Amino acid sequence: MSVLDNFDQWKSFLGERLDQAEGKGLDHNYVSEMAYRIGDYLANEVEPRNDEERVLAELWKVADEQEQHTIANLMIKLVQHQR
Repeated sequence: MSVLDNFDQWKSFLGERLDQAEGKGLDHNYVSEMAYRIGDYLANEVEPRNDEERVLAELWKVADEQEQHTIANLMIKLVQHQR
């Protein structure tokens, strides 16, 4: 089973990656840029596997670059608040 199959697993995966980045001393700007790049890749290259991913992909595709950065930062914030 892929972490993309279930949105809760996806959030858990993102949280673990965020913990690793913070543990290595990476600053928020770096983490934010990586979240943006991952979001862009997923929206353009990976077929959504659940309703939540579908909504995120659709939002990403209609957003301008600044709004996409906001979406990426909100995903970071979401997983931070679920720890």
